[in-house]
Amino acid sequence: MPPNPPSAPSKELHVFPNPAPERDYLIQFQVPEFTCHCPLTGQPDFAHFVIDMIADKLCVELKSLKMYFWSYRDEGAFHEKVTNTIMEDIIKVTDPRYIRITAKWYVRGGIYTNVVTEHRKKGWKPQPKVDLPSFSMETGLLK
Repeated sequence: MPPNPPSAPSKELHVFPNPAPERDYLIQFQVPEFTCHCPLTGQPDFAHFVIDMIADKLCVELKSLKMYFWSYRDEGAFHEKVTNTIMEDIIKVTDPRYIRITAKWYVRGGIYTNVVTEHRKKGWKPQPKVDLPSFSMETGLLK
């Protein structure tokens, strides 16, 4: 046995206090290797999940999120159901100001499926967008 054996899949999400609760800031998680099974055929389904979140008092701990996503590997789930269940589970433990989950499912039978779900905490209003000028990337090299 290695001194630190690999962790096991788990549905338990851990949290920690938001280090900057006084401001809205974006936390983005990308999970490019999500796997579950089709509940009808048992064949594997693969997706790339993007979670955009503005935390309130609590943030999701990264390793527990990894183990949480791993826990779906041997489960059968419809794309729409699993995407919304993940959203509900994260809301349950963090109560974020805002969260959007985009699940881009890989092709199956010639069809790509994208599922996008979002939640806004009651009473939360986003700050107005600030449009900043864009500048070209300077490298210090002459052209």
